[in-house]
Amino acid sequence: MGLISTEALAANQVTFQVATIMFMIPYGISMAATVRVAQAAGRNDVRGIKHAVLAAMLLGVVIVAMLTVMVIAARFEIAEVFLGRSIDDADAMIGLAAHLLLLNASAFVSVAIYTIALGGLRGLNDTRVPLLCAGVAYWIIGFSLSYVLGLEFGSGATGVWIGLSIGAATYAALLVLRFRMLVSRLALQRRHTERGV
Repeated sequence: MGLISTEALAANQVTFQVATIMFMIPYGISMAATVRVAQAAGRNDVRGIKHAVLAAMLLGVVIVAMLTVMVIAARFEIAEVFLGRSIDDADAMIGLAAHLLLLNASAFVSVAIYTIALGGLRGLNDTRVPLLCAGVAYWIIGFSLSYVLGLEFGSGATGVWIGLSIGAATYAALLVLRFRMLVSRLALQRRHTERGV
């Protein structure tokens, strides 16, 4: 963002702070999901594992979706709280920050999904594959798209946040697929064990 402009850097900081605040809610829910999934895994309860993550996902997505609507509705006011009116070109900077908040709102639910899925995977002791997924989603896809859209195609701060939002959505999809794969594998192992007994 610093390569684009000072205004873009300031607007980006506002957007990033709001995203960080929004992240705290699914992060807390993901901690609960980690514990519930680990307990269910210890009992070899595949249905309990699924229910723990499904309940956490529903709770996280509903809360974050409601907060997202609030952020969209109050994006200009939020930007003004961070930036104030005393700076030069305050209206332009507040407008850019509000625009980035609107773009980033598309990623709030994706972040909630991947954060909670990550908690479920931690409960299953799966940490290496999510790390690789993060590398692919954020560095190979998200960062590359951010650079190309923001700097090469001249979309500026908008392009950077579009790339990051696509990276977040990709990460969410990869983690949900990984979780489903591990749960299916556990269910299959359980069926084989029950047949063997």
